[in-house]
Amino acid sequence: MGSEFARFSDREILEARPARNVVPARRPYAFLVEPECNASREVVDVATLFLTNRECPFRCLMCDLWQNTLTESVAPGDIPEQIRRALAQLPPAREIKLYNSGNFFDRQAIPPADYAAIAELVRGFETVIVENHPKLCGPECARFAELIAPARLEVALGLETCHPEALASLNKRMTLADFDRAASLLLEAGIRVRAFVLLKPPFIDEAAGVEWALKSVEYAFDRGVDCCSIIATRSGNGIMERLEAEGRFSPPTGASLETVLERGLAMSRGRVFVDLWESERFFACADCRKARIARLREMNLRQTVLPHVTCATCER
Repeated sequence: MGSEFARFSDREILEARPARNVVPARRPYAFLVEPECNASREVVDVATLFLTNRECPFRCLMCDLWQNTLTESVAPGDIPEQIRRALAQLPPAREIKLYNSGNFFDRQAIPPADYAAIAELVRGFETVIVENHPKLCGPECARFAELIAPARLEVALGLETCHPEALASLNKRMTLADFDRAASLLLEAGIRVRAFVLLKPPFIDEAAGVEWALKSVEYAFDRGVDCCSIIATRSGNGIMERLEAEGRFSPPTGASLETVLERGLAMSRGRVFVDLWESERFFACADCRKARIARLREMNLRQTVLPHVTCATCER
């Protein structure tokens, strides 16, 4: 791996998919409260809502978020109802993430007619974090930011990687220039930006995966991004299993996750997190797996490098 970057069409990616899950239109498919280090370097509770809506129009090679989406647009009022249902069942939190398995400012996903009702529900939070494709960042972002004031808007953009060939191979339909334009537009509007960065996308080996993840973190910080969230690339959407079987992809190791977070934090340029969803699968040693994940979780919260975990079993 690391020398040949293949391209796949939307059709090839769609044909490799397993069936999607059945999800209701007026309920979020998941919600929870979890701690996170915020922009002021305080650990605060964050309500994270996984909203149900129409699938993202971009067919990214590595994406499995479509599994909990709809094939049709939700009706006006459905998204505010989802938010009401979740908040009624969650404990208080200072910040809120409205993640919708795609793009908040996609008109086919979140009806603009619902912006005012959504703003009314989230205005009491300190920060409202949404996710969006760089190409779908426009005037609506500033409009929504004004609606939710005094809450601060933060938009999470998928940079994925600053490796040009690797980025092109992801079928994300964006260039680095698109990311730069979106980040600039948001920052000029006073909107905070975080970036999603992939650790070891397809066609890249382990060492290069670490190198390019760190280069991508630096790339994001150079463009004014406040926070980088490292996502370990995984299989689970059909086409990625095919690439894995062909030897053109393998998930990163837990050691790579540790290295990227340590070196990312050492930059001292902004917040750096590693996503710990299903992180057990990246650590082979049963004897030290829990301790290593606990260390990463604590480093996410403290934003500092903690002493290494040592293990006689795996000799690390």
